[in-house]
Amino acid sequence: MAASHAAPPRTLDRALEVGPEDWRERDFYQLMTALVIPRPVGWISSVSAAGVRNLAPYSYFNLMGSDPFYVAFGSTTVKDTLTNVRETRQFVANIATMHLLDKMSFTSGDYPSEEDEFGWADLTPVPSAKVRPPRVAEARAHIECELVQVVTDGNTNIVLGRIVHAHVDPSVWKDGRVDPLLLDPVCRLSGSGYASLGTLFSLPRPEWKNVKGTRGHEAMPRAVVRARK
Repeated sequence: MAASHAAPPRTLDRALEVGPEDWRERDFYQLMTALVIPRPVGWISSVSAAGVRNLAPYSYFNLMGSDPFYVAFGSTTVKDTLTNVRETRQFVANIATMHLLDKMSFTSGDYPSEEDEFGWADLTPVPSAKVRPPRVAEARAHIECELVQVVTDGNTNIVLGRIVHAHVDPSVWKDGRVDPLLLDPVCRLSGSGYASLGTLFSLPRPEWKNVKGTRGHEAMPRAVVRARK
């Protein structure tokens, strides 16, 4: 199918149909990062073979499985984080939360590889439990990982890490689990946009025993709003 528009239009006079080859790379990037929202941010700490610390946020980041447990983050081109992870085969995904938004964003700059973003952002590196790269002491949760594979396609590098340890601060724990409102994670939007969690809902999964014999939607569970306290 031919593209409906040769470039991003100011307004849409009809439905948009476009592929990555139809627009400039930057324009298609802005479209994709505006559609896939909100995205969690993995604040990746790593260390070079020579011992230089690095800290950078990645919004191409998520949990990828549970048997075994994996996380993944994506790096467009080879940055210091990817170089370090390839050298040491370890990294920490510090969970980015709203109380550290300014400092997290500050670590996204194009610092030379010999510079330590912990120092520039006035953050405290503390030892991890099972990997060499340090944690961000001010972060409320950390996921320590061992590198399993880097999948490279052009300038896209997808880093797959097996989770070997997790740390959670007591301040975000409630009723036997992490409370999302207490965690208050950063939600990445497009461009320079961020958001915090909005209204929370609880919605149980459907069970076949309750759906069988109905017309489907009749047995559809309904969302329950979780009020902020």
